[in-house]
Amino acid sequence: MSTEVFAQAAAWIAVDPDAADRATLEELIERGDEAELHRRFDEPLTFGTAGLRGPVRAGPAGMNRCTVRRATQGVVAWLAQSGIGSERGVVVGRDARYGSETFHDEVVRVLLGAGVPVHEMPRPLPTPLTAFALRALGAAAAIMITASHNPPADNGYKLYGPDGSQIVAPHDSVVERFATVAGDAPLADRTSPLHRWVQEELLEEYREHMVGRFAVPSSPLRIAYTPLHGVGGEFMVDLFHRAGFSEVAVVTEQFHPNPAFPGLAFPNPEEPGVLDAAVATARNFDAAIVVANDPDADRLGAAVRAADGTWRILRGDEVGWLLGSVALADAQEHDLVATTIVSSSLLEKMASRAGVAYATTLTGFKWITKADPTRRLIFGYEEALGFAVDPVVADKDGLSAALALVRLAHDLSLHGLTLLDRLDELESRYGVHAGSQISLRVSPPRGREVLHAVMKRVREAPPRQLGGVEVSDVVDLEAGANGLAPTEGLVWRLGAVGRVVVRPSGTEPKLKAYIEVVGEPRFDDVRAQREIANSTLVAIKEELIELLSLDVPG
Repeated sequence: MSTEVFAQAAAWIAVDPDAADRATLEELIERGDEAELHRRFDEPLTFGTAGLRGPVRAGPAGMNRCTVRRATQGVVAWLAQSGIGSERGVVVGRDARYGSETFHDEVVRVLLGAGVPVHEMPRPLPTPLTAFALRALGAAAAIMITASHNPPADNGYKLYGPDGSQIVAPHDSVVERFATVAGDAPLADRTSPLHRWVQEELLEEYREHMVGRFAVPSSPLRIAYTPLHGVGGEFMVDLFHRAGFSEVAVVTEQFHPNPAFPGLAFPNPEEPGVLDAAVATARNFDAAIVVANDPDADRLGAAVRAADGTWRILRGDEVGWLLGSVALADAQEHDLVATTIVSSSLLEKMASRAGVAYATTLTGFKWITKADPTRRLIFGYEEALGFAVDPVVADKDGLSAALALVRLAHDLSLHGLTLLDRLDELESRYGVHAGSQISLRVSPPRGREVLHAVMKRVREAPPRQLGGVEVSDVVDLEAGANGLAPTEGLVWRLGAVGRVVVRPSGTEPKLKAYIEVVGEPRFDDVRAQREIANSTLVAIKEELIELLSLDVPG
């Protein structure tokens, strides 16, 4: 029996402020449950693609008061070392997940105790509003307690810097370094003169700005909407109504916040079956479009009714093309559009044709919003349903993106067209861009070890062909590529046919592969071209599943 993990647990208990968590760990020590202790201590939470994220449980591998307290002490030390100026204050927000209110309170108390002014969001609200408040108030940073679209058992900690976007290296490692050595934290409560509430007037500024951009006098467009038991419901419906979209039917059983997310193992609009209830509501309401936000409303999912009455769920790339087509039509000199290495290559072709600057970034909105500081980012997206349609929020925003999408649907309907017609037009002009992904989940305590082992195996022995298509080039992203910072991942180019990107997820314990198959521009029959591309896509996907098997010896 190893004594090291028991010593780690004892040291953690000595500083853990939560009596229930201390009791849990003490019981594990008393039982001699080494396996469970390893699960809680061997893989501490680290800042990934979107900050800290993990299951709510005691120990450094979980989200808990001690983890949050240490992370916040790390933020305080980072602000002091970087010279950002903590006197400008930190915006603190939360969603409605398990533990969110408790962790939120912990952040507020630690910041106030350290002499840092706090701008506290007045209630559980969508993540984009915290990002908006940061810029609007000119604060030094913002902290949002959320796990976005993760499973019900998870929570998280998202950190924004003074530019309004999520922090990147080396700032994340600085926060982690200080958090790791954090000691006792002086605490203060909301009676502190450094505490202030974010006022409703500031939230109204967001509403007025977005409504001003996307409103129509009145639209007959019928919309079915779900916030997936998250915090977006009332705010989003109010935006729809103010913007002239009054024909909105909500998924009643999913409208109010519920951290259990009943009926949804993964409250992510990307997951199969998650939009079933919304589509059923749409059928009953005779809606033309389904709009869904994830639980913290920073992502947007959508489905559209086809001419034959069937419903088609749009891929994130397809929504990106639609919203990108509007942004590019309105672009001005020095504007920029951007997407990531795992997203479709179509946006780059659209931007080139429009004469608008374009950038490809690493995965995650923290990179998209920093693509080119010399230009104004008018549109950015990632295939995982994240969209930025307005520069006032330096992050993905499912609220404003929803307004932009229904506005486009309304404008097209005036000409007897639909969003699907626009997609046909785009792929006829630029070629079919079929896409899919594989997501293979791993479990602790060996999760990270397994991911690294699989990546090592395919790095050392990449495939020569996939789905009958020759692999023309192998790019190791750990070495950096096209001016991008090094990151764990591989790109297998398939000549003119497309590409595959393989990488570990930055937000969940998963290995992901992103596939794109590209066809030639054809104006005669885009649907036939899609069938050809999808056939190749399926063949590639089948081989990848076998190639990326998570069965690792030992």
